[in-house]
Amino acid sequence: MKTDFPFFDPLPGESEVVYLDNAATTQKPRCVLEALQNYYCRINANVHRGAHRTSRLATEAHEAARRCVSQFLHAASEREILFTSGCTEGINLVAQVLALSGRVREGDEIVVSTDAHHSNIVPWQMLCERVGAKLRVVPLTPDLSFDMTAYTDMLSSRTRVVAVPVVSNALGLRLPVEEITRAAKEVGALTLIDGAQAVAHEMVDVQTLGCDFFVFSGHKVYGPTGTGALLGKEELLESLPPWKGGGEMINQVTFARTTYNKLPFKYEAGTPNIAGNIVLAEALRFVQRAGLPTIHEHEKKLVRQLVAGLRELPGVHVLGGDSPQRSSLVSIHVPQVHHYDLGTLLDQMNIAVRTGHHCCQPLMQALGITGTTRYSVAVYNTEEDIHRALSATRRALDMLR
Repeated sequence: MKTDFPFFDPLPGESEVVYLDNAATTQKPRCVLEALQNYYCRINANVHRGAHRTSRLATEAHEAARRCVSQFLHAASEREILFTSGCTEGINLVAQVLALSGRVREGDEIVVSTDAHHSNIVPWQMLCERVGAKLRVVPLTPDLSFDMTAYTDMLSSRTRVVAVPVVSNALGLRLPVEEITRAAKEVGALTLIDGAQAVAHEMVDVQTLGCDFFVFSGHKVYGPTGTGALLGKEELLESLPPWKGGGEMINQVTFARTTYNKLPFKYEAGTPNIAGNIVLAEALRFVQRAGLPTIHEHEKKLVRQLVAGLRELPGVHVLGGDSPQRSSLVSIHVPQVHHYDLGTLLDQMNIAVRTGHHCCQPLMQALGITGTTRYSVAVYNTEEDIHRALSATRRALDMLR
């Protein structure tokens, strides 16, 4: 599998990097890079409005990409798929249009999880500040799981939005999102699911999830940076106002009044990231060819090996332990050893990991720590990678103590 990724092509005199920073961004397979080159070399033109052949080809490829994303997520319709620059833009879009629509008002409540990424906290805080709503935070249980009891007790007729991740990007634990959305629906709340750490690792079916909105980022699923998608239920998107104004999102413009385009173009003002969106679809097709069940089993095996090895190291605390809800990443905390120092030494041993608060400062505050060292796997990682990472971690910790 590594041979499909030019990043791992050996260079003379250099050792191969063990890349375990996949939760931050993944490497790109050759087919994705070739698709990007093909677009710019063969069909580079603006979409939707051109009368010439190249524009038609670009438009066809761009809208085929939308169909690919729709099928990948099992959306009810491709009209439900809005291209974005990633999860952050998708969540901000939803928060902004809910404020503009008056669906969230003074005294209403928005529920988020303690282990949420900043991008699934800050936009909701901004919305609350704008309209006078209240942000409610679901705590974690002692084993760092989502506290379903506290959550259901928190829900009420005032709850307007529930926004949670499928998988915590800091803990690596999967949340019971199906139960979360079901409970939210019982009180009439809208649900937004952050799928950033899910789409590359497990099959996602938004019909099963039962959510109103779902977001993901392309660069975490072997696609380009600056790409992603927001899925929103068609009837809901139809009822909400547009966010950005400009070309493409309009039907007719006069100085007296503007009418808006149909979905999904109503939310895609201006020239889209044409190349990025087309190449994102190629990344999803790569994942489909590899097979998500196969990827999932491969990564689970690596993660079990990683957790077992880390727990054998003296003084290493694996956040979430050997939880059965563990996904594709593992974070550790070592008292008296700063995570940045550990990450720096690992880098010197050609082991690439992520250190810090992982855009989860409220979680770190709740845990009473400043950050962790995070190891995250992908389809191209091997048992040898895990062995090298564990050996290097042991050596680094011996040096730091």
